[in-house]
Amino acid sequence: MAHEDNALEHERESWKPSSGLAVINNDPPVNPGLPPHRQRITDKDPAAMKRAVRTVYTLFYLSVAGSIWAIAAYMLFPIEDQQMTSIRYNNMFVGLGIALALLAIGIGAIHWSKAVMSDKEFIEPRHATRGRDATREAAVQAFRDANEESGFGRRTAIRGSLFAALAASILPGITLFRGLAPQSSEADPHAGDPVYLLSHTMWKEGSYLAHDPSGERIRAADVMLGSAVHVIPEELASLSHHDGYLEEKAKAIVLLMRLLPEQLIESEDRKDWSYNGIVAYSKVCTHVGCPVALYEQQTHHLLCPCHQSQFDVTDHAKVIFGPAARPLPQLPITVDSEGYLVARRDFTEPVGPSFWERH
Repeated sequence: MAHEDNALEHERESWKPSSGLAVINNDPPVNPGLPPHRQRITDKDPAAMKRAVRTVYTLFYLSVAGSIWAIAAYMLFPIEDQQMTSIRYNNMFVGLGIALALLAIGIGAIHWSKAVMSDKEFIEPRHATRGRDATREAAVQAFRDANEESGFGRRTAIRGSLFAALAASILPGITLFRGLAPQSSEADPHAGDPVYLLSHTMWKEGSYLAHDPSGERIRAADVMLGSAVHVIPEELASLSHHDGYLEEKAKAIVLLMRLLPEQLIESEDRKDWSYNGIVAYSKVCTHVGCPVALYEQQTHHLLCPCHQSQFDVTDHAKVIFGPAARPLPQLPITVDSEGYLVARRDFTEPVGPSFWERH
């Protein structure tokens, strides 16, 4: 009996954790708190803080200088002569100015946050509810504290230089985009008028409808029912890039479709604008100018892939969905003595976005 008691006690001892195993502690963890704050040189030395502030607003003003240089370089190195050297210098110097403007803002902001703004850690308690007066007051106080810690409100030199740098950084982009618009001159007073330019394309009476981009003439008998053909004026195919091929093509591109003649809803003044169910409409969307090239054969709808405007080909390409403001301009067409499709005249209204017509 004593032998059995000794064996049981020995078994109990064998189940106790050995000294090499960790014992599970169910006590809650202790918050170690925040580490001691390590002061920066700008926290200890007021002169160092002044140097840091001067560095920050100097960088911001350097950004302003970079933006001004980008605008000046755009004017000093024109690209109107289309020479590769001129384009290279223009891109290089304008790019350097914009890069300096953005880089100086970035470095100044980083130096501001690391050397001038407060770097003390703090704990923001979270509450179960929001919207009470006390909560709103605490939010306002948080903004006040952030303003105080960043020095944004009292460091006028930094604040003013940052505003100037941000405002100036926009100007190069505005200048570059403005340069994309045609400029009027004494030789061509209409060059700066987009409404006039978009009212006149390469289409004229007798212009042959040709495949894009081959320039091959299109015979009416070859246009299949339900098909959609990308079309340009025949004269455009022989135009070089130096002579404005892309600019003229952007205005003159057309989509040609064939339906059953009885499916077309045509007003009296447009009954001779189609030929045996074949109609031609501008491919330039009247919303913002995207190419309208998706044709739904069963519904006879044209879809603009950019903003989903839809046009009904059976009814003068009128807008049936989306943000487009007006129907697609129709190109009046007929056939010559050999059965080739030709234009009766140019479009009778401006092609492209409707906002160009606003005054």
